[in-house]
Amino acid sequence: MMHFILVCLFCGFYGAFGKGNEQKVRFGVPVLDVNSTQVVLEANKTLELKCRGDRELSWAFPGGLGRDQVKVVNSRCGKTRQHFCSNLRVSRSQAWHTGLYRCRYRHQTQKQQSLYVYVTDSRQPFVEHTDMSPTVLYMKVREPLVIPCRVTNPNITATLVKYYGRPLSQDQRNILWNSRKGFTIQTPNLSYIGLFHCEAVVDGVKHNSRVYFVHRTVSNITEVYLNTSGSVQALKGERLALNCTATAELNTRVNITWDYPGKRNNAGSSFKRLVRHPMHMLFYNILTIPKLRRSDRGVYTCRVTSGEQSKQQKAVVTVYNRPFIRLKPRNGSVVEVQAGQKSYKLSPKLRAFPSPEVVWLKDGRVAAEQCSRYHMDGTSLVIRDVAEEDAGKYTVLVRIQQHALYQNLTLTLLVNVSPEIGEKAVSLQDPGSVPRGSKKLLHCTSHGVPPPHIQWLWHPCPSKGLPAAPRA
Repeated sequence: MMHFILVCLFCGFYGAFGKGNEQKVRFGVPVLDVNSTQVVLEANKTLELKCRGDRELSWAFPGGLGRDQVKVVNSRCGKTRQHFCSNLRVSRSQAWHTGLYRCRYRHQTQKQQSLYVYVTDSRQPFVEHTDMSPTVLYMKVREPLVIPCRVTNPNITATLVKYYGRPLSQDQRNILWNSRKGFTIQTPNLSYIGLFHCEAVVDGVKHNSRVYFVHRTVSNITEVYLNTSGSVQALKGERLALNCTATAELNTRVNITWDYPGKRNNAGSSFKRLVRHPMHMLFYNILTIPKLRRSDRGVYTCRVTSGEQSKQQKAVVTVYNRPFIRLKPRNGSVVEVQAGQKSYKLSPKLRAFPSPEVVWLKDGRVAAEQCSRYHMDGTSLVIRDVAEEDAGKYTVLVRIQQHALYQNLTLTLLVNVSPEIGEKAVSLQDPGSVPRGSKKLLHCTSHGVPPPHIQWLWHPCPSKGLPAAPRA
């Protein structure tokens, strides 16, 4: 076996690095000095790989191999030194160094050449040994489940075992074995939830892999909400903190991400937290921007996903350069209302930030202290059951004390009162008859706002059987 590998190494090296071809070769992808897709190497032996290309090269190797254990030498090569060469060397290879080694272009990593290396060790047939802590594997709906008990020799065949159960048969339909991947269960069901491990027999000795806990994830997001009603106002330089909370069923795992104007500039940072309740799960993700800039204004979206389910909430953030008060009448400084109206609202146009203190005065005194019919509704003054005495001058005082900003506005309220005849209200009797030729004084007392116009009309006595037309 080793003779065959050495021959392959020599042939591949000669074919890729032959001097006679170096001026003609254009490398679409880097070329390794091994003319094979895999190499089997004994533990504690030296692994050395050579790679060549027409651009700068880099390596990717298994996660079990630390960068301090790898020596990489880059150089210019070829007869005219137009090519790039890179040598990778691992002095004492170990079983956990088993995996995929890739040589690729540094600035075009998708263009690569790969080689799978097995580092065999009869005492450790599994890449991840049994002393490692259990790994949680998440079973997803309509997706294959992989039990990644990789082995260090391509000739080893393992067995999948569920704890407190029998070994599972490899039917090559639903359960597939691959020495590089482990076991793949094509269509897992609830019977695959629980603890699993793999077994392999080498030289008559049974070895176990690490333990794997298969957990079925639930993808049911109940609700997503923010710590704001959807609109946030802040001053430049202030700190912004948006809390996105997601509730989900037990055993659900979610992913929370943010989209916001400063994301490309890494303006914000997020903090995640999980809280388990007896009936549900709570997931928190707090986005913080220490010092707001004008460029941070815009739409902030919290997006929560779990499997195929997705929900989101948005907030619009407005950033002001400085605090301000803008106050002016809505429909002129003089307003009219009719007496008897159920309610009337004095509501000037007011924009201010931060939120100001607002006080209403009527004729120089606090309005709410004068009459129980006056009350505040936000920044407006509401008058219930409008009466004539409600007429007067109303002044709104707006103040942002921490920034020493003050502004006021005076509105004149006119209360219109429908005209009434006083005598009609108090005298219900007929004035009676008077002698012909005598004088009779008739009184008409009226009141209204604005003052009413009085007009007298004479109604002559009707002729017998016919009503008389009135005369002025």
